[in-house]
Amino acid sequence: MEERLQKILSKAGIASRRIAEEIILEGRVTVNGKVATLGMKADPGKNHIKVDGKIIKRFEHKIYLIFNKPRTCITSMYDPEGRPTIKDFLKGVKAKVFPVGRLDYDSEGLLLLTNDGELANAVLHPKREISKTYDIKVKEILDDKDILELKKGVVLKDGITAPAIVKKVKKTVSNSWIEITIHEGRKRQIRRMLDKINHPVLKLKRIRINGIELGELPAGEYRYLTENEIKRLKKEVGRA
Repeated sequence: MEERLQKILSKAGIASRRIAEEIILEGRVTVNGKVATLGMKADPGKNHIKVDGKIIKRFEHKIYLIFNKPRTCITSMYDPEGRPTIKDFLKGVKAKVFPVGRLDYDSEGLLLLTNDGELANAVLHPKREISKTYDIKVKEILDDKDILELKKGVVLKDGITAPAIVKKVKKTVSNSWIEITIHEGRKRQIRRMLDKINHPVLKLKRIRINGIELGELPAGEYRYLTENEIKRLKKEVGRA
């Protein structure tokens, strides 16, 4: 049966549908030897579908990882500029996994990695409102007015942000540390929110996704999710 290529790549554990679209647009996917285009359909049982010259295979065994992304590491399995990617830290993982969502180059912390494309797509879907919590150091001292604005929603170019949960962690002479929980997935959202209230981010670390904790996992290391963590995540996105 024919399906859209991005759905086929997702089911095969290549990438989430959103990232699969990017891969197709980059010209890295071929169908029967011809470069694929976005919106193209194919039948994985009849057509030869390749990504980066390698034919795709369906994965039966699904795996789920937590990875502590270091700063100055690209949230990708491939970088045309040759910069460090998360793939460089996954030497012991035999299955081909991909990141669920992104952290930008200067951010660090928790990333989910899997070869379960359908779960990844469900986690990333806006209607699921999956919570993500960040530990953040900002320039100068946040006052109660700043905290209230973050909680109520900040007006950005792409619209007002949804209300956030904000906790004060500590402050020094010249900086504040806060914890923010959001459920949206806009590009560089946390940084843009704090830029808007004139308190630029100095350090950003994701510490939690939907109750799954980064904990004491060292930077650049990964671990497998526990059965309870997998069940909780699947239940949240309606795949229990």
